[in-house]
Amino acid sequence: MNWMLDAITWVLLLGGAFFSIVGGIGIVRLPDFFARLHGGGITDTLGAGLILLGLMFQAGWSLALVKLIMILAFLFVTSPTACHALAHAALSNGLQPQLVEPETQTCDEGQQP
Repeated sequence: MNWMLDAITWVLLLGGAFFSIVGGIGIVRLPDFFARLHGGGITDTLGAGLILLGLMFQAGWSLALVKLIMILAFLFVTSPTACHALAHAALSNGLQPQLVEPETQTCDEGQQP
């Protein structure tokens, strides 16, 4: 039974690490503020959430489990709220999202548009 808890913990920790790395790459590579904010939200909410869930399986029934649950609840409430507040403040101050315009299709000779 102990190996099953360890396996679940490893899956959750590795999943959390994966989403944290992907979110970190997104913060660096994405083109504008709003896309980068989305990358940060993924890192904070999903990555840290999975890591905390993995730690909960190892904590057992103790005070540490209660603290981890409180941290997870606080994280799930505050992270999306903070991302929304930042995006709203940026829009209110005139920062516009960088939109991609659809490319005009060019037709070769003899093809219908």
